[in-house]
Formats: sequence, structure tokens, C-alpha cells
Amino acid sequence: MGKVVMYSSVSVDGFIADSDDQPGPLFDWLSGGDVPLDESGFLKVSQTSYDYTRPYWDQIGVTIAGRHVFDMTDGWDGKPPGGIDHVVVVTHRPAPEGWDPEAPFHFVDGVEAAMAKAQELAGDRVVEVAAGDVGGQVLAAGLIDEVRMDVVPVVFGSGKRYFGSVHAQHLLADPDTVIQGNRVLHLRYQVRR
Repeated sequence: MGKVVMYSSVSVDGFIADSDDQPGPLFDWLSGGDVPLDESGFLKVSQTSYDYTRPYWDQIGVTIAGRHVFDMTDGWDGKPPGGIDHVVVVTHRPAPEGWDPEAPFHFVDGVEAAMAKAQELAGDRVVEVAAGDVGGQVLAAGLIDEVRMDVVPVVFGSGKRYFGSVHAQHLLADPDTVIQGNRVLHLRYQVRR
């Protein structure tokens, strides 16, 4: 079974989007460099960010996301982002009407069921959990092994929180990775159990 990682770009004050669900400059670091991060040619980062991010992205087998993110992105047009094999969508609603049943998206009710499906699909590869409400629920359930943050030098003041609506304390180990990229600080923490 692979590692479970909660991940997102985040503002210095802990938000993954502003109050209008807009990421603002949170993803500017993904286009502000000169090293292509993927084959699209759109994502270009600094060499330092590439050396940190690309090996991680190559390990991801499945991403777990909430229905809100799925709807906002129009389901990524039926193609999982970043070359990921599968997306597990946590939702109480069925797949959208007319959704291609062959698309590698799986609609599951509840975070425990989502994690079971994701681990089945990922095998020994990483299960990535999108930060936000679903990520916070998975953390609260004790199912996260590692927290990764790409901290961007911006203060939102309010918005969608990295850890969602988690209201309990969770201890993380000291950061085992701290890497300065171009307009981003990459951090990685192990979750203490």
C-alpha cells in the first residue's frame, strides 16, 4: 500500500483559494520558470522546483478530490490532471448526467470509502489527497501519512482553508524537506501518530 499525501499550493496565511474560490497567484510558480514540468509546455518551473516536484508527481497513482473541485474544473474534461491514472471524487451525488463511464473517475460517498477505492487503484503508488475540506476530513480520520505544501508569498486574509474545517489539533513532525524555489517554498511534513 502506498503513502497517503495531502497536497496543495497555499498562501502564507493558510488558504488554497480566496473567498470567491479563485487561486489568485497560488499557481504562478508553476509558470514562472524555464524548465518544463510536463509535456504540455504550459507548466514551467525553476530547476529547483522541478527537482522536487517532478519525482513526487511521478509517484502519484490516484488523487482524491471533493465534488466541489470536480465541478469547478468541469471534471478536467474526463482526463485526470498531471498524468495521474485515476481520480476518486468524494460526493453524495452520482456522476454528472452524460458523464463518460469509461473515464478514470470514481464517485464515492465518504472519505473512508474514497480511501479504500484509491488504495485499491494505486497499489504501491502514492494516494494524493487534495487539500481543503476533503483533505481535512481525511486528516481527521487519521489516514494521512504526509503533508506537502507549496507555500506562495501572498496573504489572502480569508478564503478556503488548506485543512478545511478541521477543528482538532493534529501534530506534524518537523519539516523533513524545506526547499526554496522561485516564488514558492516547498515544505514536507510527516504526520505524527
